[in-house]
Amino acid sequence: MIQMSNVIKKYPNGVVATNGISVNIKQGEFVYVVGPSGAGKSTFIKLMYREEKPTSGDVIVAGINLTTLKDSRVPYLRRQLGVVFQDFKLLPRLTVYENVAFALEVIEEQPSVIRKRVMEVLELVGLKHKVRMLPNELSGGEQQRVSIARSIVNRPKVLIADEPTGNLDPDTSWEIMNIFEEINRQGTTILMATHNREIVNTIRKRVIAIEGGMIVRDEYGGDYGYEG
Repeated sequence: MIQMSNVIKKYPNGVVATNGISVNIKQGEFVYVVGPSGAGKSTFIKLMYREEKPTSGDVIVAGINLTTLKDSRVPYLRRQLGVVFQDFKLLPRLTVYENVAFALEVIEEQPSVIRKRVMEVLELVGLKHKVRMLPNELSGGEQQRVSIARSIVNRPKVLIADEPTGNLDPDTSWEIMNIFEEINRQGTTILMATHNREIVNTIRKRVIAIEGGMIVRDEYGGDYGYEG
């Protein structure tokens, strides 16, 4: 599902963000990516949806080699993936319904299919009753739930979440994790970069720890492993 082979990412300023990373993540896995700030976590995540391009090595996601992928094909790749960010990235002038539907309108799905699927995912995230609201009328947790609904409306094989609970209070963070667990139960591979020690130590999954641009630990049912 996700394979990296000896991936090096070197920035023009000389910083080596990933230094020979190799990893294999199977379909249906739930993986936390942890490590100190500046360790290469974000670059590792961004390589998977081609926000960053490796300097050398291969990154293969859902059968697509991202190293050789033409820029013009990146939108096609992203339709196979869902991405959830710390800061939600919702379109402020669109309603909850429109924000989620947008991802399907882009690929010219039929209106009847769009309506059915949008309502399905909004029910999954518990926001069916807020379809007509705008993002600024929602709490942070609700905005993140809209963001998650939007990311899975295409039925992606992989969901990539970069610090999805970073801006949320603890209670809301657990609600978001319950949604992720349900999405994972339905067969979607989830890769989640996080600094949340309590979540990692409570909802036990595979943990990949990155330090100095290298994987220093990869264990199933692992703990967070860092203070604070």
